Amino acid sequence: MEIELQEISDFLISIHPFENLPQAIIERLIKKINIRYIRRDTSFSEKLKTPERLYLLRKGAVSLLSDNNQLLGKLGEGDICTAFCHIEEDVKFTIKVEEDTLVYTIECQAIANILQDYPEQLSFLQKKSNRHFKQDLFNVQETNTLASSLMNTQISDIMHHFVATAEQSTSIRDAAVIMSSNNVSSLIILDQKEVVGILTDKDITRRCIAQDVSTSQSVKQIMTNNIISASAHSNAFEVMMTMTRKQIRHLPIIDEEELLGIISVTDLLRLEGRNSVYITNAISKADSIEEIQESCQIIPQLQLQSVHMGASADHIGKIITAISTAVTRRLIKLAEDKLGEAPVPYAWLAAGSHARREQSSHSDQDNALIISDKMKPEDDEWFAALAKFVCDGLNQCGYVYCPGDVMATNPKWRQPAKKWSEYFINWIKTPSPKALMYSSIFFDLRSLYGDNQLLADVREKMLKLSPKNDLFLAHLSFNALKLKPPLGFFRDFVLIHDGKHNDTLDLKHNGLAPIVDLARIYALSEGISEINTIERLKRVRGSRSLSSEGADDLLDSLEFISSLRMKHQAQQINIGAETNNFMAPVELSKLERSHLKDTFKVIQTLQNYLEMRYKIG
Repeated sequence: MEIELQEISDFLISIHPFENLPQAIIERLIKKINIRYIRRDTSFSEKLKTPERLYLLRKGAVSLLSDNNQLLGKLGEGDICTAFCHIEEDVKFTIKVEEDTLVYTIECQAIANILQDYPEQLSFLQKKSNRHFKQDLFNVQETNTLASSLMNTQISDIMHHFVATAEQSTSIRDAAVIMSSNNVSSLIILDQKEVVGILTDKDITRRCIAQDVSTSQSVKQIMTNNIISASAHSNAFEVMMTMTRKQIRHLPIIDEEELLGIISVTDLLRLEGRNSVYITNAISKADSIEEIQESCQIIPQLQLQSVHMGASADHIGKIITAISTAVTRRLIKLAEDKLGEAPVPYAWLAAGSHARREQSSHSDQDNALIISDKMKPEDDEWFAALAKFVCDGLNQCGYVYCPGDVMATNPKWRQPAKKWSEYFINWIKTPSPKALMYSSIFFDLRSLYGDNQLLADVREKMLKLSPKNDLFLAHLSFNALKLKPPLGFFRDFVLIHDGKHNDTLDLKHNGLAPIVDLARIYALSEGISEINTIERLKRVRGSRSLSSEGADDLLDSLEFISSLRMKHQAQQINIGAETNNFMAPVELSKLERSHLKDTFKVIQTLQNYLEMRYKIG
């Protein structure tokens, strides 16, 4: 192959989705490629390019601009511009060349013809750039998280040792009675002591009732023969892959022809859920802060296990938050036992990620108290003592004090309902910089204990005001746009350079926080009461504030960045290091880097739209 063609080949196989294609396909693509050099400050629109072509940037940088000259996106070396392959009639855009640029171009139809037997790669190239990461999102999670833990877990550690059995001569009716009385959904069928089959509740439904087979017939007529089994020494990953590949949900565990137990897909996938239920139950019965603290020590390992089990970031966040809620409620109960009955009704409020049910094991505490308007000045002594007991207890259990003093121990956040209503009214009508900072915290509140109606009444008044006040929403948007995704002007990530976290990305403040902020603004502009970020985005999807496509993009971005964060923290937990949100790009695979750039572009695009909507800047 000539040197120039070899350079093109090397470039193609270095970027996704071409890296795993056979060399023969790469060579067919190269034959269709045109090389173009474009001078800086040149602009061209889609109208000038027929037939449609795909652009691969070899060197240089370009910007995509809307018809009113608003920036839609930026592309640099190694990026792919697929925009011309799916032009919509009502979409107008221009490409402006910011640097002298070398591009490889190829007709979209030619790519479709060459890659017709490679649907995954073709699908990637036919998607808009801000959707590239979606098709591989769950594959990335499975590849990088599921296998690692399950491979280190022996099936004997999690199998059910009790197995319901019946002889193959047993009638279907009697088999159903055995399953019902033992509260199981499967029955191992024996010929004397030899395992010869398995019967499930679905078998009875499909092969007996649906086929009008008499229940007096023996189970031999409808059971599954030649069943697959596993050894107790097998690892859980091998077992799960076998069950997935064979599309079975129950697997007997047999060693040396002896039936030792049974495992189900549900056992594998819900292992971390059972652990979280056990922990919250233990916390609810604790008689001291020390006992609660002991239960909390397993939270990092629970996050590690959940990540390894392939749980979604949303699911992990809700598991950990449920434990935080249990800890808080138990501390309040212990405080009430010590202090006596509250002088007036009150509600303990969680703020921030706890309120949104989006916590990780690396979380501080944000809380407040809303108290009945019947409160007298002298009553505050009781509530101050409650706040101190609970906040000190949370700190002792690993939920460190809030650096910004957003806690019920601060008298400012321990107020009657009337005062809280005044806070929200002032924040909305007079959006000062401090008010905006508080808005980002206290517009995410959830009642954990006490009279929930106190917060509900305050929130109802607030949500009647927020959609009508564009000035407040504009200021809130301006404040939110200060957190930008760490994407370089054209080429790569912008990394932190502060010594302690040198050459890292802050996944929380520059990845998750902008999405949380966007979702909050959309919800407030629509008067929606949900506070969980996913629920907010689902509720505003297709509204005047956010298109369906925009909501889907943000939901995918949120899950991907959250998953990376959970995975990063799991790796730190695994080696006994302190968890944080700072991830070095070297920890990412090539595909993850590509997906992360796409998620940041999604955030950047939605922030640009918000900036245009409220005419910020």
